[in-house]
Amino acid sequence: MSDITLDQLKRLLTVPDPDAHAQQWLNPLNHAMAEWSIDTPYRQAAFLAQTLHESGQFRYLSENLNYSAQRLRQVWPARFPSDEKAQQYAGNPEKLASLIYADRLGNGNEASGDGWSFRGRGLIQLTGRENYERCAQGLQLDLLKQPDLLQEPEGAARSAAWFWWSNKLNELADPKPGRDLAEDFTTITKRINGGTIGMQARIEYWDKAKAALGVG
Repeated sequence: MSDITLDQLKRLLTVPDPDAHAQQWLNPLNHAMAEWSIDTPYRQAAFLAQTLHESGQFRYLSENLNYSAQRLRQVWPARFPSDEKAQQYAGNPEKLASLIYADRLGNGNEASGDGWSFRGRGLIQLTGRENYERCAQGLQLDLLKQPDLLQEPEGAARSAAWFWWSNKLNELADPKPGRDLAEDFTTITKRINGGTIGMQARIEYWDKAKAALGVG
């Protein structure tokens, strides 16, 4: 396996001061990819493309749950059938997370606060007590007591690489005779996102990453 270089990573970024941003993320990304066998240019290109999109180029490491009442009614119409109900949760990310993630993904009820404690974090938004517990075992970190470790570069990158490996995404990133790599990239997106939201942006990152790593 060859580590990605600072120059290769900078070519994928359009953020202000890409040099400093790339320097911050280079080692965490390389260490995480090495740990979880993301060890070929094709695997690295697909992983970088997906994590760049999911995290807004490694800038957003925690789920944004700050919604207006109007937006709550649009996103979760069944949960917020009235303006009055929506107003109770508008502009209150902690209260909203505790509601929408209650009693699923291994979380307790709304009063437990698990929805907020185990909200989406990391480069691939790891969500729910059950997933945090599985990731904690894989990374040998106490994420149930210290979930904010996933908001630090090392934890954010390692959790994403663990998710990638545990969902068998390396195999999908590998080119195979008779297989359409673009179709496999779509399958990767579905396993990460549950659908194909942002597909065009993901493909653009993928094309840039393949070119930067010499497999475009």
